Amino acid sequence: MNGVLRLLIVIGGSALLTFAAGRLADLLLRRADARHPETPLWSLLRRCVLPLRLLLLAALLRGSYRQIAWQPLRTHEAAVGRTLSLLTIGAGAWCVVLITSAVVESSYARYAAGTRDPSRLRRVRTQVTLIMRIVTAVVALVAAAAMLLTFPDFRAVGTSVLASAGIIGIVAGVAAQATLGNLFAGFQIAFGDLVRIGDTVVVDGEWGVVEEVTLTFLAVRTWDERRITMPVSYFTGKPFENWSRGGIQMTGTVFLHCDHSAPVPLIRERLKEILDGCAAWDGRGWDLAVTDTTPTTVVLRAIVTAKDPDDLWTARCTVREQLVAWLAEEHPYALPRVATSLAAPVPHGPADSARTARFHEA
Repeated sequence: MNGVLRLLIVIGGSALLTFAAGRLADLLLRRADARHPETPLWSLLRRCVLPLRLLLLAALLRGSYRQIAWQPLRTHEAAVGRTLSLLTIGAGAWCVVLITSAVVESSYARYAAGTRDPSRLRRVRTQVTLIMRIVTAVVALVAAAAMLLTFPDFRAVGTSVLASAGIIGIVAGVAAQATLGNLFAGFQIAFGDLVRIGDTVVVDGEWGVVEEVTLTFLAVRTWDERRITMPVSYFTGKPFENWSRGGIQMTGTVFLHCDHSAPVPLIRERLKEILDGCAAWDGRGWDLAVTDTTPTTVVLRAIVTAKDPDDLWTARCTVREQLVAWLAEEHPYALPRVATSLAAPVPHGPADSARTARFHEA
């Protein structure tokens, strides 16, 4: 009976202290958030209350469970102590990750509120995302190592593992060459500003927007909502198009094939009218010129500008659609035609003229 009473006192007291500490921490964070609404740090830190309570509860029980004079607990004392140690390490790692995430996200939010440069904002966002992934991976690795060291068998193996660490490192480096290459390529992308989240890129002939960047792979969302997952080493070892580098404004072209009798000045005026009514055109520039001729058509090239790749695509489609509809309605003779009648021979003399006349009579 005495052992059961001690068990209830220890567990109840630890739970009460944990609840009180968590409640106090949440109250202080609420007040700090109300006093400083300009930063989301305090509201983000409130996510740490749950792992903080778990950490305190596990630590209190780990330090006081030996005081319980209860026979079943004494029988499994080593297993209970190891379990509480594992919970303490896991809860501590969880707290570290959440606190770091709150600080990083708060810093990024303040930076985003104070800058108006979209390219720099995407660069910082990419770096912040990768930094958080690195911190999470390192904390998880350290926590896993600390958990393993709580087992006596792993402590005994640790000495021999450290003695052969050099050989194991060489073997692991050769075996994981591709993985390590992607890992270092991820660092190069994050801090070398090669590609950022939100950039418009063309890879392997596919046009899309960078949606996610990790230490090992990069996801590109195409215009038709497909996701292309590629190793980050691709972007450090092969050329690719980044339409967002050096500013996101772009210039595009629209090609039309018309008959040689097409009224180019009227088409140029109609192009200007279409662009004036197109919200995707940014007004920076436009042009229409005859860039090539073939035996049956002339090639017209219309140039349009837009503030970003999405608007450029919309402007090009609008110009192409409305110009073709206008030509079909107002100047159908300007559309390409295929000649199906026989060509008349060229006369060279009286005899040729007579043959020409007989040809027409026939």
